Amino acid sequence: MTGTLYVVATPIGNLEDLTLRASRVLGEVSLVVAEDTRHTRKLLSHLGIHKRLLSYNDHNAAQRTPLVLRAIRKGDVALVSDAGVPLVSDPGASLVKAAAEQGSPVVPIPGPSAVTAALAASGMSADAFHFLGFTPRARKPRRGVFESYSSRQETLVVFEAPHRLRAMLEDLRDALGDREVAVCRELTKLHEEVFRGSVTRALGHFEIPRGEFVVVVAGAAEATAVAVDSAAVSATLAQLKRAGSTRRDAVELVTEAYGISKRESYRIWLET
Repeated sequence: MTGTLYVVATPIGNLEDLTLRASRVLGEVSLVVAEDTRHTRKLLSHLGIHKRLLSYNDHNAAQRTPLVLRAIRKGDVALVSDAGVPLVSDPGASLVKAAAEQGSPVVPIPGPSAVTAALAASGMSADAFHFLGFTPRARKPRRGVFESYSSRQETLVVFEAPHRLRAMLEDLRDALGDREVAVCRELTKLHEEVFRGSVTRALGHFEIPRGEFVVVVAGAAEATAVAVDSAAVSATLAQLKRAGSTRRDAVELVTEAYGISKRESYRIWLET
């Protein structure tokens, strides 16, 4: 006989987004495993639920997993993150795997998600998308991640902290060109905002970023369109060279005008 591990999605901002099923499960389990017990206690108090809480994060997962597995063998347990769906840029994967390996049922309780909320508000295709989570903090590896998706046509979804938003957008523009983005700030919260436009316009809009951000990025254009753009870029750069434009000014101009990366603009400049 074993209990069940429920993987419960919690609100990303507005507490009214918690599903009826999630509320019932949180009230019935014997233990709630939370990323931050202080944050989860506020949610449970709002619901009038008083349960035993146990913190579970990347730093204590190795020590806490055996404790949680024992608790599951005795009764039902709920795993929650601070906001949204557990395991999506949050800890918990090792616990879910361990629970399944010991033969305990793992039941997802779907609900709020910053990823799907941002996609829904972006106006971009969600038929195929790639979730990048939080990209590397250092500029070089971050650009490398973006460049690896330069020819992919799927929509991209990125999480970012406010103090790194501008640097991330600059690297995005350098690697992928001045694409269309939807920058979603504070989703479902009081100061919710969705900015839609080019990366350059987004940089002008978010001069002092505040809040939590989800950035939705348009996928690459079809190969035929890219080929036409390359020919046009080459002709424009040649004209700028003849007019005496500096390399830097010319590259910046065509990067913004044609929506290609600075690296690609510079490569074409050298070949022109």
